Amino acid sequence: MRRDAIADPWGARTPYGPGQSWPVRVDSHLADGLTEDDVDRWVPTAAVLHSNGDGLELAVKDGRLVGVRGRAGDRVNHGRVDPKDLYGWQANASPDRLTTPLVRRDGRLVEASWDEAMKLVTDRSRALLDEHGPSSIGFYTSGQLFCEEYYTLAAIAHGAIGTNHLDGNTRLCTATAAAALKETFGCDGQPGSYTDVDHADVIALYGHNVAETQSVLWTRMLDRLAGPNPPSLVCVDPRDTPVARAATVHLAPLPGTNVALMNALLHEIIARDWVDHDYVDRCTVGFDQLAALVADYPPERAAEICRVPAARIREAAALLGGAQRLLSTVLQGFYQSHQATAAAVQVNNVNLVRGMLGRPGCGVLQMNGQPTAENTRECGADGDLTGFRNWANDAHVAELANLWNLEVKQIPHYAPPTHAMQIFRYAENGSLRLLWVSATNPAVSLPDLARIRSILSQDRLFLVVQDAFLTETAALADVVLPAAMWGEKTGVFTNADRTVHLSEKAVDPPGQARPDLEVFLDYARRMDFRDRDGQPFPPWHDAESAFEAWKRASAGRPCDYTGLSYGKLRERAIQWPCDAEHPDGTERLYADGKFFAEAGYCEDYGRDLVTGAPADESEYRAFNPDGKAMLKAAEYLPPHEKPSAEHPFALITGRTIYQFHTRTKTGRVPELRDAAPEVWVEMSEQDAKAHDLSEGDLAEITTPRGAVHARVRIGGIRDGVLFLPFHYGYWDTGDPSGRDGHRAANELTVTDWDPVSKQPLFKTAAAAISRAKGDR
Repeated sequence: MRRDAIADPWGARTPYGPGQSWPVRVDSHLADGLTEDDVDRWVPTAAVLHSNGDGLELAVKDGRLVGVRGRAGDRVNHGRVDPKDLYGWQANASPDRLTTPLVRRDGRLVEASWDEAMKLVTDRSRALLDEHGPSSIGFYTSGQLFCEEYYTLAAIAHGAIGTNHLDGNTRLCTATAAAALKETFGCDGQPGSYTDVDHADVIALYGHNVAETQSVLWTRMLDRLAGPNPPSLVCVDPRDTPVARAATVHLAPLPGTNVALMNALLHEIIARDWVDHDYVDRCTVGFDQLAALVADYPPERAAEICRVPAARIREAAALLGGAQRLLSTVLQGFYQSHQATAAAVQVNNVNLVRGMLGRPGCGVLQMNGQPTAENTRECGADGDLTGFRNWANDAHVAELANLWNLEVKQIPHYAPPTHAMQIFRYAENGSLRLLWVSATNPAVSLPDLARIRSILSQDRLFLVVQDAFLTETAALADVVLPAAMWGEKTGVFTNADRTVHLSEKAVDPPGQARPDLEVFLDYARRMDFRDRDGQPFPPWHDAESAFEAWKRASAGRPCDYTGLSYGKLRERAIQWPCDAEHPDGTERLYADGKFFAEAGYCEDYGRDLVTGAPADESEYRAFNPDGKAMLKAAEYLPPHEKPSAEHPFALITGRTIYQFHTRTKTGRVPELRDAAPEVWVEMSEQDAKAHDLSEGDLAEITTPRGAVHARVRIGGIRDGVLFLPFHYGYWDTGDPSGRDGHRAANELTVTDWDPVSKQPLFKTAAAAISRAKGDR
């Protein structure tokens, strides 16, 4: 079905009722003048511009991409296509694609051969290993590569080099999801499934503007709302989003107060005995401690902290407490805010005390922000140990060493892998001398950008950037390696509800651009990495052999892929774990009330939710001797940076439906670029009036770190809060350095992170707003 997805991003309704299958609706878009009869072939893939994992097919004609359509039989989207994916394939043919390596000479990036570029990288790598050791080298990757590429990068970084410094920009979007799941269930892995939308009678969305971050999932919810016996919606968001407008109850707390709100909801659920005591006794530990703490958070106390009416908190709690089938989803409004993991864990607690887990309509989805964020966590490319193993469990490290045929001491496990914010701090202080950035753009996406630019521009830091475009980060690099994009290579990727898709190569990459997997393996061969028998390491050589190696690494772990193959995935997408016991995959985790939480098997021993202090194995065993789900409580603490007389607003950042990440792809697509061409600031009508600002005025937003200029949009956001989309950088302004710019939201955000997940906090800065000089 061809549609204008800019004007109508969610498309026509196909209503359905509880327990029914979501009707099929196939969306498609082809280059002007073409019909499906003109297409030479359709190549299966999945969505790459959000985390939903929609099954797609790419249209190819005369060796080039000419369109896309949804896959009717795909379990995730039933044929629907997000606006970004409907048009985003055009970015592959952008005239400014990187097609040859670049190296820095006399302060300028100039074209070079692959041999010349890779020799610079390997020579510097060898020199640093000889002079400073493995910790002088670090890698910062993406949430947009393939499983095979992450697994290879993890093997090279942790195994071949032996550095602890490997993380991804998934630290910015999904680290708290992983941390919250580990704290509650002892291991990562989404308990729920998108099919829970088909059965739930209450859907609670916590800081999850699903209408814009995962538009196809919102379409599924809209179709339930349009059908018989629709679910009630609870929305927690300080903005008046499409989700908030559709909600039965909308709670708009002050940014940074989510823990107080969640404690009040739990207070009501427990005080009114909306508790499944049999489930709690049989499947959890920690209920008494949780009940004792939230007893001190009646709705009146939370109302004072959050500035939300106590009656509305009670109304939301009654929906949660009375649900027969409760689905809870969480995203950046919790993950990027103060006390992120503590708040996300309380969402898990709501479902656990209600016994709402493992049944149709009963689940938790701690969402991702990027299409392959799940794979970074599984493969060990973002601060986790490959295969959801436990860095603090020597047997797990030894198991991985045997898989890789390396000595145990070669894999650094004196501490957990270094998180992204610490990697950049090590680069700042000079102990990290080579940073390899792949498929991401930290010069726009990280907080406090003046500091990040300063770090990346240091002469002593050798910066390698592997990308498809000359991003703001690539413009600062010493070596730039041109990378193939989605549609130009083969691999698998896994979405937020554990659905694995195979994405097949449709067209050749332009010029000398290469798949990321090929680049990583080329580096390994040039460095002559070897295993303990003297054989080349890693031993795999292409995407399918890398996938087979990954399957062996996943065997027996929660994310077991051993029942999958490229051949099987060509037939349909499948949810892991998929093994001999579950050959067709697993729709929901923990349906039997058993968890991945036994001390010898779990991925993590947990942390204090307030301080982040880690627990050891003995503490974990004492708290959870039988491997049950864990109910963990947390006191509310005020944010570190609070509004003041000088900066009276709370600033939050976020997304728009028409752009993705730093616009590297979507900003090069005419339909998407024109739909959201420039940054804006959203504020309430009352705040705008108080500051003499009107719709469309050019405003200056300031924090202690910088200033941004943006056009005013007056909306339903709560008073005292400003919103800026974070997508807008400088590559298309004529000043890619951004040094003189006032466009990127992260010029304003603070260098601070959650103590448990280490996810940066993009939603708690204190800000001021005024008319920009020269406007009107």
